[in-house]
Formats: sequence, C-alpha cells, structure tokens
Amino acid sequence: MAKALLGHVGGPDPRMVSEMRRLQQRIRDLEAELIRLQAQNDALAAQTRDEARGRLQEREPALT
Repeated sequence: MAKALLGHVGGPDPRMVSEMRRLQQRIRDLEAELIRLQAQNDALAAQTRDEARGRLQEREPALT
C-alpha cells in the first residue's frame, strides 16, 4: 500500500533529488544576493541622507 502511495518502488527519483538540490542552491544564492542588495541599498540611503544634510547646512540664512 505504501509503495502504491509513493508511486514507485526504487526509492527517491534521482532526477527529483538533483532538481531539489539545484533549487535549494538557487534559493541560497538568491537569499545571499538579497542580503547584499539590502546592504548596498542601506549604504546608498545613508549617503543620500548625509548629502542632503550637507546641502541644508550650506544654505545661507534667509533674510527676515
């Protein structure tokens, strides 16, 4: 009965195991890329904030 439910007799299909490993590696690669891009984005956002602060400090005071 269990063999019928699994759909095969000889254990896991090597193609399926290979595809599963490939997909797991792809997920790890994408997660690493996401972390790298988030760090790069954070650095760019901080740089933009610093530049904006610098421009505000360089302005001359308004006449009142």
